[in-house]
Amino acid sequence: MFSTLRAGLARHATRPTNMGSAVRRMSTQPPPPRRIPHTRYILGGLGGLGFYLVGTLYPPEEIRLLYPTRAPPPIADLTSPEAINHINNLEDTLQSLPILRQKREDPDADEWYETRPYADAPADRRVNHLTGGALRGPGKLALPPLVRAKKDESEAWILVHLGRGVCGHDGIVHGGLLATLLDESLGREAFVNLPEKVGVTATLTLSYRAPTRADQFVVIRTKVDEIKGRKVWVSGSIEDLKGKLLVEAKAMFVQPKYAALLNKTQIAQAVGAPLPPTIPPAADGEAMTS
Repeated sequence: MFSTLRAGLARHATRPTNMGSAVRRMSTQPPPPRRIPHTRYILGGLGGLGFYLVGTLYPPEEIRLLYPTRAPPPIADLTSPEAINHINNLEDTLQSLPILRQKREDPDADEWYETRPYADAPADRRVNHLTGGALRGPGKLALPPLVRAKKDESEAWILVHLGRGVCGHDGIVHGGLLATLLDESLGREAFVNLPEKVGVTATLTLSYRAPTRADQFVVIRTKVDEIKGRKVWVSGSIEDLKGKLLVEAKAMFVQPKYAALLNKTQIAQAVGAPLPPTIPPAADGEAMTS
């Protein structure tokens, strides 16, 4: 028994101890501070600056809606060189829009015609019309609408430019103006399908799907849903050039009983007469020669 006890004590005496390391771990002295390279701060700052610049140049849609960029007021003098130059530049942009060029080159292009409503109306009558006169000009409705309508008058689509002077919230086109444009566009679709080519709005229902930003061309689509005697039901929409749905509408138009007594010439000028299919129409309603 004594020999076994001596052997156990001998083995215990030969084991290494960690007392020194334990003492070091229990030391109250703080560890030396870690050094962070200055390059990490520099790269972080450059990254933040990069995100700020990208956000400034290409802000998210929500930021642009809440904080639109400032714009100058509409040009008051429509005969000034500045106004004329603005309108001409917009017309050039309109005629070069890919969507318009594509429509003119589609296989069924000969089944459609183009026209510019109000462009041929006399100036003394146009001045007191809402969209043809009072709202016409740079920063508002700078150009007459360009209409591409099917020759059977079953449908049409209309290109309109909306300026910054027709906004409710800054940078967002007023919903009332969009309702007016749809009323007139749907009305045109209905008028050409009525016996006397004239009617009045009986009902108009709209659904606003997304904010409509100013300073852009939009597409108004219209089509006939039903014709019954002196009544025509039509539907349509407003989209941006990328096809995003902005507003939807349905309406019914009725030909009044006194329609035969109305001035058909003025109504025809508001609707717009078909222009030569081989020459794109200019903003003044005349065929372009260059």
